[in-house]
Amino acid sequence: MKLTLDNPSTVPAPVGRFAHVARLDLGEGALLVLSGQIAVDESGAVVAPGDVVAQSESIFELIAGILAGHGATLADVLHIRTFMTNLDDLEGYGTVRRRLFPDPPASTTVEISRLFRAGAVLEVEVTAAVPNDR
Repeated sequence: MKLTLDNPSTVPAPVGRFAHVARLDLGEGALLVLSGQIAVDESGAVVAPGDVVAQSESIFELIAGILAGHGATLADVLHIRTFMTNLDDLEGYGTVRRRLFPDPPASTTVEISRLFRAGAVLEVEVTAAVPNDR
């Protein structure tokens, strides 16, 4: 096994001090565990404060970029963990997820009181598996 912590150049640097992804190489493939992502632009400002649909789109663009940095796509996602400040926003979030994940992976969604950035209404982390031939 080999563990690599990485901040791929395919996305802006993380807001704070952490790695975007932990990659665990396991023989014929790798397990990618992504840190939670909120909707921020390249300057670190929250995208579309309070707008769950726009933030969902932005977050999954970031996640796709992180995965791409390791040869993976959204189709390689095994599990999605979502933290939402208001479960009443689940319908808007679900609309984006259904479009991006026609074959839904395992999932956990919980409501929390707040996130670390004002205006952020959800944070998403994923786990993915990618074969070594990519």
